[in-house]
Amino acid sequence: MGNLSRLLKESWTLVEEQQDKVAGYFYARIFLSNPHLRNLFPVTMDVQRARLLGAIVTAVQSLDDPDRFEEYLRQLGRDHRKFHVEPDHYDVVGGALLEALRTFAGESWSIEYDQAWGDAYNVIAKKMIAGAEADTNPAYWHAEVLTHERRSRDIAVITCRPLQYPLEYRAGQYVSVEAPRYQPRLWRTYSMANAPNKEGTIEFHVRALGAGWVSSALVRRVQVGDLLRIAAPMGTMTLDRKSTRDVVCVAGGTGLAPIKALIEELTRYNRTRWVHVFFGAKDRDDLYDLPELNKLAARYPWLSVVPACSDDRNFVGEQGNIGEVLARYGPWGDHDFFVSGSSAMVKNTLRTLAELKVPAVRIKYDTFGDI
Repeated sequence: MGNLSRLLKESWTLVEEQQDKVAGYFYARIFLSNPHLRNLFPVTMDVQRARLLGAIVTAVQSLDDPDRFEEYLRQLGRDHRKFHVEPDHYDVVGGALLEALRTFAGESWSIEYDQAWGDAYNVIAKKMIAGAEADTNPAYWHAEVLTHERRSRDIAVITCRPLQYPLEYRAGQYVSVEAPRYQPRLWRTYSMANAPNKEGTIEFHVRALGAGWVSSALVRRVQVGDLLRIAAPMGTMTLDRKSTRDVVCVAGGTGLAPIKALIEELTRYNRTRWVHVFFGAKDRDDLYDLPELNKLAARYPWLSVVPACSDDRNFVGEQGNIGEVLARYGPWGDHDFFVSGSSAMVKNTLRTLAELKVPAVRIKYDTFGDI
């Protein structure tokens, strides 16, 4: 695996600065050779253009970690059932990927690189196909929106319930969500904000981003009674019940969602582990769920909450980025960490934890961007 991983990463540097062009060529090859596959993708390809290619590259770079590599790909295969992907589609995608890489790497591309990508992609495809075939659940669930509450200028808390089939997941995981009435065939990932319950309801915390087609629809257009589509659960940011270490949760903005689910799970059995939650946002308005967190802290003596704002000098609590605030407390050498938020926030927090000498094996996070 070492030499293969080296060849893959080394060759990727030849095209890395041309990712948009590589992605455009990649999809053009797929649609020209198989026009019927165009119907599997959204009308607007701006975001999707980078997503599939990004998933493949992430999978390739996971070759350094065989265990994570295996589970990541099986989850990815299950998740891609929502696109109605069939096993023979993988050959089409693999061929288009190699053509795109060869084209933009030019004369620097070698036979060794070609073989490495071909071998790696074959492994990836087999693992994804196996994950999809082993999944006995539906390709996606239809879920009815039960409540829709605006918590700030651009944040909504949405509760829904899957119809017909229960959706089994673990606190801390995430799913892909589609709002077919408003943005058909566009999927975005959101973490569940509650632990699984008997009622089968699922809560999402959504921020409407500037150019976010799905997030804007979920915050500003979705109504009670609408149906969403939810794909298979993914992610590994889950609790280890065997651990006796105290817990530190670091959340930025709506990254609070999976942290809230983890806390809810802990309320059902925890008696011995102290849990410290650091909740950061730009301003007080973005601390949209702070009242609920404070209620939980008042009810459970083992839970403490430290809110912070990075750009609100009128806020009476901690000031600064949440990673900086975290560093003022501690020591944290013997804790389990859970980190959730934007890519920039997660990256900053991981850097802080490294400086604090927190062992990487004790840090869990899922991110939907590049870390």
